[in-house]
Formats: sequence, C-alpha cells, structure tokens
Amino acid sequence: MITAFLVLIACELVGEIVRQACGLPIPGPVIGMFCLAGVLAWRKDKLDAPAIPDALGDTAETLIGHMGLLFIPAGVGIISEAGLLRAEWLPILVGLIGSTVLGLAVTGLVMHWTTRPRRQSGSAAAIPANPELFKPGSLS
Repeated sequence: MITAFLVLIACELVGEIVRQACGLPIPGPVIGMFCLAGVLAWRKDKLDAPAIPDALGDTAETLIGHMGLLFIPAGVGIISEAGLLRAEWLPILVGLIGSTVLGLAVTGLVMHWTTRPRRQSGSAAAIPANPELFKPGSLS
C-alpha cells in the first residue's frame, strides 16, 4: 500500500512539474492522473499485465472511501464566512441559480446539436426512400 501511495504522489509531482514547465492552466494532480492513466493503458497493452495492479486498486479504493473527509475544510470555510454569506446572500443565490440554469441550457443545446440526425443537402434529400413507388404506372 505504501508503494502504491508513493506512485500516486509521484504522478501528482510529475503533473505539477509538467504544469510549471509548460505553464498550463490545468491543475498538476489532473495532469498527473492523466499520466497515470496513460502508463496503466500502456502497461496493459504492451506488458499484457492487469490494467490496474492490486495494490494500486486497493489504495485508490481506500482513498475514495475516505473522500468525505476532504469536504471538512470546505465546510469549515463556509461556517467561518457565515457573516459574509449573511451579508451577500442575494448575489450568491442569483449566481448559484443563474449558473445552474446556464449550465443546464448549454448542456441541453450541445446534446440537441450533437444527437440530431444530419440532413443531406441538395437534390439527394428529395429522393424518396422507396423509388419503386414513383415509377410510371405504379400509382394507378
């Protein structure tokens, strides 16, 4: 478990180094997790090994199981800023509702644009699906 935890920390460190070196606006841990995913995919393809080693899988499951602890600092921050929240509740509420509605609208439009069937342009769209129906004498 210690080795797997060190692998996770090393991936985070690599991600931070890449972020600093390239000036990317993406957090270092995210870059590190992409690197880890790439290494695991390469490992599965080239070495014919299991996609995720048992120790790394167990460590990841343990960390995910305790993820609720990571929300404690955020909750403490909200409680410590209760006075500011009381004073600025209206803009905060408008921002939360507005961003939720905007996010839903954009998601809906993107889904609509990407899932609708494509129409053919030109005269090809005018050709019926069953041309046998439009042969001379077939309508009599």
